Amino acid sequence: MRFGIIGLGRMGRSLAVKALEAGHEPVGWDPSEEARTDTQGGGGVETADTLEELVQSLDPPRFLLMYVPQGAPVEANVATLRELLSDGDVLGDGGNSHWEPSETHRSRLDEVGVRYLDVGTSGGIAEASGWEGAAFMVSGDRDAYEWVEPLLQDLAVSDGAVHYVGEGSSGHFAKLVHNAIEFGMIQAIAEGVELLARSDYEIDLAALFAHWNHGTVIRSWLVELMANALEEGPIGDAADPEADFARLSTYVEDTGEVKWVLSWALEKDIPTPAVSTAQQALMGYRNVNSPAAKAVALLRNQFGGHPVHVEERDE
Repeated sequence: MRFGIIGLGRMGRSLAVKALEAGHEPVGWDPSEEARTDTQGGGGVETADTLEELVQSLDPPRFLLMYVPQGAPVEANVATLRELLSDGDVLGDGGNSHWEPSETHRSRLDEVGVRYLDVGTSGGIAEASGWEGAAFMVSGDRDAYEWVEPLLQDLAVSDGAVHYVGEGSSGHFAKLVHNAIEFGMIQAIAEGVELLARSDYEIDLAALFAHWNHGTVIRSWLVELMANALEEGPIGDAADPEADFARLSTYVEDTGEVKWVLSWALEKDIPTPAVSTAQQALMGYRNVNSPAAKAVALLRNQFGGHPVHVEERDE
């Protein structure tokens, strides 16, 4: 399938390369010339210099898949594409967008016959250990979904990793609830790191987490990533990962989308103690020096490429 990918950051570029390897013809566009050049050189993916050129390079009916930050970038692309796309085309948003603006985009595009799909995407980035594709939570027009499903299956990590959630923006809503669960799981792992690190015992944390991923009740990809981060060194010094860990700042990046879910839950009087605590802890980690804070920063870097910060020290 020949299709467009808008946004050639970590996820967009990774999926473009995977699509090419699977026999598809992705055409990428990003406002950054560097991102376009990296995508061409790193995977041989065809790119366009402008959004207009991208649309013109595809025969109708077209499918374009966006991987851009939520908010203004999505708004700008939808406004431009509303004028460029034709009746029967499909536009998918694969980012962590709020479900309510997504409904507005759907209505605006429907006026010109363009079908809009939420394509909630999970699975981390290609740089993460064992990355073989993503998982997709899709919602919107069912016929449009069935048309693009074979492509998404080829981009998916495994059978069952492409799921039609339902009508409207239920796909984005489901993805953000997924992120809320993720927050709770990360916080639990981080607290485990804190308990172990502050005990009176000399424990090889990397080895223990690696062991926990073999048959124990808590085995998971996040536990695997925690083991990898501790073994490799948070900032790349595998020769002395403990000293590396000590230099890691406790400042944790927060993209903010879980706050949307918590705000909605408050309006609906739905108790969310685990996720609420995890969100509060993440904000508090910006001002405390704790192993748990560093563990959260490490995990978010491992699966999502979120930046880690290093404390400045006088030599």
